[in-house]
Amino acid sequence: MQLFHNLNIDFMGKRKYFYVLSASLFLLGMLNIAFRGLQFGIDFKGGTEIVVRFDNPVKISELRQDLQSTGLGEVEIKTFGDNSGALIRTELQALPQNLFPKIQQQIEGDINSSFPAVAGNYRSEKTSNTLTYSFNNPDTASAIANKLFLDGFQSGKVSEEITNTQVVVQVGISDWVKESLKLKLKGNPFQVLREERVGPKVGNELKQDTMIAIVLSLIGILIYLAFRYKFVFAFGAVVALFHDVLITLGLYAVLYNVIPGLNLEVNLTVVAAFLTLIGYSINDTVIVFDRVRETLKIHKTEPLEMLMNMAINKTMSRTILTGGTTLMSIFVLLLLGGEVLRAFAFTMFFGIIIGTYSSVFVASAIVLDYVKKYNKKIEF
Repeated sequence: MQLFHNLNIDFMGKRKYFYVLSASLFLLGMLNIAFRGLQFGIDFKGGTEIVVRFDNPVKISELRQDLQSTGLGEVEIKTFGDNSGALIRTELQALPQNLFPKIQQQIEGDINSSFPAVAGNYRSEKTSNTLTYSFNNPDTASAIANKLFLDGFQSGKVSEEITNTQVVVQVGISDWVKESLKLKLKGNPFQVLREERVGPKVGNELKQDTMIAIVLSLIGILIYLAFRYKFVFAFGAVVALFHDVLITLGLYAVLYNVIPGLNLEVNLTVVAAFLTLIGYSINDTVIVFDRVRETLKIHKTEPLEMLMNMAINKTMSRTILTGGTTLMSIFVLLLLGGEVLRAFAFTMFFGIIIGTYSSVFVASAIVLDYVKKYNKKIEF
């Protein structure tokens, strides 16, 4: 399918205007990153993230007010999916020790009320984030472990041996959140869907691993394209990839707290989106370079600028059709994918637009300017 027949636009003749546009977008993004910063998710900065689902819709503003006095410090709350879900995030990795006795009291109150026969007839041992209870017989331990689990506590038997008489309960921030909300939202039952904890050391290691993964992928692309084409083509392609990643990343800082719904954080899902974007963008660039190489083989004596324009004009229909159909599916994902997929869809949506633009106006333009500046002749 051809959108354009005999298209003849002097793309390379306008490359300096696009250099200015790219430089402006790049500077805008970098200045916002430098002065406003990026918001990192729990994967990178550490903390605890809890997902809660209510039976009825809940107002985030009211939920935020209810959790302000829970003793968990600064708590961030956002809608998760629809208006009956909430994402609760705190930088704490463990329940503060001053709140621990309150959870212990709730657990033991549950045991005593559900099993009056064992009330007070058990021993408890406490660590920084667990409670271990010892009972007189294995059947009692098994029944209590199951009851606590059904009541929402992270409980289980210490071992699966038939003689086991101990029950261990993992105490986390979600337990305190549950107890706090039960008192304040009595008419709206809820359940905790997920609790994730990441330590600061792990977060720093993930940051380093992310940078290594992106840099290694770019080096691998540079080496591959240098063998497949010429080194200058590889250099132009990798510069275009840096251009795509950094401008798209800059949008995170530019749009944060500006457009509702786009207060996005950089997490592992976003890293996956950037790596996917690199693969998509380089594919576009390679298709343009392939057509440039074919045109150079046929018209060996023609100026490179004219041949590049010819190649870009011939691939323009394919570029717009491929990019357009991909953007339509990503746009639906951006609108309907919910909170979990929004950052991934945002990165892909704007990254594809920027990547398609850079394949024409950055990668090819860098090759052309290099050849003109150093008076090189490219032959295949």
